[in-house]
Parts: sequence; C-alpha cells; structure tokens
Amino acid sequence: MAKRCEICGKGPVAGKTISHSNKHNPRMFRPNIQKVRVRMEDGTIKTMKVCAKCLKAGKVQRVTAA
Repeated sequence: MAKRCEICGKGPVAGKTISHSNKHNPRMFRPNIQKVRVRMEDGTIKTMKVCAKCLKAGKVQRVTAA
C-alpha cells in the first residue's frame, strides 16, 4: 500500500539507478512519511500521515504528550 502525505500529496515515485557503467536498474524514491497526532484548526486532534518536509515547514501543528 502506497503511503502519501495528507498535506501536500507527496508519495513514492519510480525511477532508475544508473551505475558508473551506465547500467539502468529500477528503484523507488520514497518520501519520509511520519504518522503524527495533529491539532486541527477547530482544536480537535487527529492522526495523520505527514511528510517530514511539511512538519519542518510548520504546515501542521504536532501535538506532544503532556
């Protein structure tokens, strides 16, 4: 099952690994997806799958255990 960021929609992308001898082999570029508890705008708390880039940019407010 493919995981996607629920904020920006970033997900796995297929590509190729290219060696020094120019051989092409398939590979996947997978984003750093974290399952975090997030405080929504209305004050409710929800568990979401968010990429590390969105967390670092402050697009969501992470809830810490009290």
